[in-house]
Amino acid sequence: MRPVFEYMDYRKYLKDAFEERKLADARLSYRNLADSLGLDGSNLHKILQGRSQLPARCQSRVLKFLGLGNREAEYFLLLTAYARERGAKARMEILERARLLQDVPRKALEERELLFYRHWWTPVVRLLLEAHEGRAIPARLAKSVCPPISTDEAQASLDLLLELGLVKKAGSGRLKLAEAHLTAGGERKAQAIHAYQKQIFELAIASLQRFSKDERDVSTVTFSVDDKAYQAILDILRECRRQVQKHADSIGQPTRVMQLAMAFFPISGSPKERL
Repeated sequence: MRPVFEYMDYRKYLKDAFEERKLADARLSYRNLADSLGLDGSNLHKILQGRSQLPARCQSRVLKFLGLGNREAEYFLLLTAYARERGAKARMEILERARLLQDVPRKALEERELLFYRHWWTPVVRLLLEAHEGRAIPARLAKSVCPPISTDEAQASLDLLLELGLVKKAGSGRLKLAEAHLTAGGERKAQAIHAYQKQIFELAIASLQRFSKDERDVSTVTFSVDDKAYQAILDILRECRRQVQKHADSIGQPTRVMQLAMAFFPISGSPKERL
């Protein structure tokens, strides 16, 4: 089932969700769905065909059926408001609010492409191309990386980025990014990411001495949680990263590359573990 954020019509999402549930449980019927949502069968049929709107009184039941909460639920409700609204300006405002809730598009890296994470500076060189307006001059890029790398290392990163298709040639020999964001998964991919993250946190430690306080922000906080708070804080951190990426995407002409390294981990065991 595709994430709700990939839909622009809430009725199509509801229909797809129902059909997926029905594949898992042949006893499920449109009559069952109508009853659970507090609708009659004919009205539900019109809604799923896009000829009618979901009544406001049924929204909480639909969210429960779909298992949506937090950002997903907010996005779904904005889609219902967008479908009902007739004013062009109001529709655009609702659409913009919905787009802010959508996930950041990512390109999935394949096995060969994991070489991208072998050296911490390759992702930096890739993003520096934006700040340098696509000018792929190895010596200048090498000096811009902090701490600086060699010209040969910058050239090797450029060659790799071109080989993997993560950057592409534009006009006048300049380079531009092929994808805005990257991600990776799987066992070997996870190992590559862990090795890359280790390099990043080593840079974070070095930044304490390398930069003054007005050039970096490093802070720590120690606190106690229960299981519910732990999950809530994870959600807050995920949403924070998503909002940072969204904001970065809106920058027309970047001037530098920044690294956000977040660490949230236990420094004690649960009392239950000692029983």
